[in-house]
Amino acid sequence: MKRVLSYLRYYRLESALGPLFKLLEAALELLVPFVVAAIVDTGIPSGDAGRVARMGLLLVALGLVGLLSSVTAQYFAAKAAVGLAAKLRRALFAQVQKLSFADLNRVGTSTLITRLTSDVNQVQSGVNLALRLFLRSPFIVFGAMAMAFAIDARCALIFAVAILILLVIVFGILLISMPMYRRSQNQLDQVLQRTRENLTGTRVLRAFGREDDEIEAFNRGHEKLTRLQTAAGHVSALMNPLTYVAINLALVALLRASGARVDAGRLTQGEAVALVNYMGQILVELIKLANLIITVSRSAACARRVSAVLELHPGLTSPARPEEADPARAGCVEFEHVCLRYPGANADHLTDIHFSARRGQIIGVIGGTGSGKTSLVNLIPRFYDASSGAVRVDGVDVRRQSLRELRARVGVVPQKALLFQGSIRDNLRWGDPEADDAAILEAVRAAQAEDVIAAKGGLDGEIEQYGRNLSGGQRQRLTIARALVRRPEILILDDSASALDYATDARLRMAIRQLSYRPTVFIVSQRAASVRYADRILVLDDGRIVGDGTHEWLLQSCQIYREIYDSQFRGEVGA
Repeated sequence: MKRVLSYLRYYRLESALGPLFKLLEAALELLVPFVVAAIVDTGIPSGDAGRVARMGLLLVALGLVGLLSSVTAQYFAAKAAVGLAAKLRRALFAQVQKLSFADLNRVGTSTLITRLTSDVNQVQSGVNLALRLFLRSPFIVFGAMAMAFAIDARCALIFAVAILILLVIVFGILLISMPMYRRSQNQLDQVLQRTRENLTGTRVLRAFGREDDEIEAFNRGHEKLTRLQTAAGHVSALMNPLTYVAINLALVALLRASGARVDAGRLTQGEAVALVNYMGQILVELIKLANLIITVSRSAACARRVSAVLELHPGLTSPARPEEADPARAGCVEFEHVCLRYPGANADHLTDIHFSARRGQIIGVIGGTGSGKTSLVNLIPRFYDASSGAVRVDGVDVRRQSLRELRARVGVVPQKALLFQGSIRDNLRWGDPEADDAAILEAVRAAQAEDVIAAKGGLDGEIEQYGRNLSGGQRQRLTIARALVRRPEILILDDSASALDYATDARLRMAIRQLSYRPTVFIVSQRAASVRYADRILVLDDGRIVGDGTHEWLLQSCQIYREIYDSQFRGEVGA
């Protein structure tokens, strides 16, 4: 909570001026019953129309100044609240960018989206309301009670009892409703997660005819969310009627007591009217205070959720004093008895991985599904840290290098070809923001994507979100071009040609082999044809290297590789 509110330090002036102008409005409002009492006690009985008119003009002036103060307070409160929300979103987004893959897997995408949107909006509403009412409402309540004591102490005792009862009602409902709102927010996370999964996997759902099952599952989660929110709403809804009942009972008691004292001559009619007005002010302000507390309680729960993300310590960070890469060993990759265990796993996913690759070599990585191919190459740009052993790039342990500089030397083409909404040029410049069209077109030619560019009308052709207006093969070739624009020392192709036909795949591999800057290339694939002509092939099985050598050597010495090859090239003999 403190972490979230600390961002208000950028809006200290607005955070101070908003409540101050609200206090000015409240002070003027407390003067109104006194003016009304003066009209009733002196202006009306004497028939002095001029005095009544002057008092009426004073009421109008108080109202106008109060209105101006209220609008000014609203302006400053809104500026502070919106500014806080903007800085929170920036801080959250920056924090998400720092989180490692393991952190993102642990927290969950739907949870992070909820924090960035719904939770921040709730915090903004709570801060806005608090700046306007947190001081004003208590000031009016206790100020009205103090004014009542100044008028008549005996009648004012009714105010004290009424306020005590109202505080019990308000805080009792608050203590009950806050945990209920927290549970409803957690359920909202689950509903959003299922919604996101269904929207992302809509083709799979339809292909397997599971629409009805998913609709039923969504309805169950939504009904649970509805029950939680309804229960919390029922408890919160008790606030207004209970406070109205308490205030009106207090008003009845006040009218009876003040009427008796007016008859006894101990209280004037104007003072009785003032007491009733103060009781009305207390009623209105306590209703506002009750709504404020409900909103602030929900905002506090959301602020804690936002703060939990901001306080996450990224699993991967750059060292305080990073080591410089060795230029003489540029492009070299070494794995020294590396093991990898994912957070929460009971066993290593990679075990005793030991090999080295020189600059310009093409390394093929092949194996069955779940054998650890992607996990292996993810250690090179340090998407994960090895549990034991060391991964060295350019002669230096990746854990002792700057993450930014390390990843600037590595071009990664992930399994899932992901493009962003915008022009083709904008997407390809993710590899190098300074790249000119000549460099981009060179990468496009190497990636065999010239026909994609031509079909879209050139580099200015528009790409829809996630590249929806492209085929799978077109997306893959553009993501390869994006990595090549960087001219990386190390190029990782993680099953990035699975949607390409064999002829295009072969031309792509030939073009990569002929790149002038000779990157070290890791080709991860389940196709033997894709790694067949690599300088060296690593065969993985259950997280271990069970074969290491050329295609011809592995056909003779590695049974798993031979089985993969035979299953894809039945009828061929030898190499």
